[in-house]
Amino acid sequence: MQECFSEPFLVVSLLKGAFVFTADLIRNFTLPVQVDFMWVSSYGSSQESQGHVKVVKDLDRDIDGLRVLLVDDILDTGHTLMEVYRLLNLKGAKDVKTCVLLDKKERRKVAFEADFVGFQVPNLFLVGYGLDWDEEGRNLRGIYAVM
Repeated sequence: MQECFSEPFLVVSLLKGAFVFTADLIRNFTLPVQVDFMWVSSYGSSQESQGHVKVVKDLDRDIDGLRVLLVDDILDTGHTLMEVYRLLNLKGAKDVKTCVLLDKKERRKVAFEADFVGFQVPNLFLVGYGLDWDEEGRNLRGIYAVM
């Protein structure tokens, strides 16, 4: 992944689910990186994406002309990542790449693929390692399916 960036870049982590993955990820970069956060919501307290994305907290800085790595916990329907990707480009990012820890390809509702994927996973509701169920389970060290 680092070979895609030949200069320092900004990591934009989506709160709240991606914060644990982002922390582990950035420790592995040798290039200087800065980090900012966006908090977007498409689930609420449901196990199903509602299909619309609400920006709860926007970036704290101007990203015009910056290379950006957008990091999320899970790529599910694609609505959230596609919308945030679009927003970052509208804000003037020089280049936006996407990275997700987990990819549920069978749930995709829009044509969007991440540039970097940790693991492909089946269509199960997952918690732990930052992923939650109505704000519970983020502190679990592993990733678990809710049955």
